[in-house]
Amino acid sequence: MGRSLIKFSSQDCGICHKMSFYDQKVSEELGLQFVDVKMQDTATYRKYRKILLSQYPDKAEMGWPTYLICDSPEGEFQILGEVKGGHPKGEFRSKLQAVLASSN
Repeated sequence: MGRSLIKFSSQDCGICHKMSFYDQKVSEELGLQFVDVKMQDTATYRKYRKILLSQYPDKAEMGWPTYLICDSPEGEFQILGEVKGGHPKGEFRSKLQAVLASSN
């Protein structure tokens, strides 16, 4: 798996739910593999927890949702940047593009 967008969210977060109508589509349009990690899904969360904790050791600064743009999440991952919180579709795309542009 190459470059991915990992979404950390919660099932009872309204903004996370609203973002889910377009976040995966936007990330795939930008060539990112989309990974949806709900905190309640312990198996998936355990798999990606080390990535989240490397950015937010105590989860205090996390947004809902938090999107981490990441190289090789399955291996020696590298976090390229992040987008936190809810954004309209166009703004979400711009924020992702800005992270991708600065990491090339």
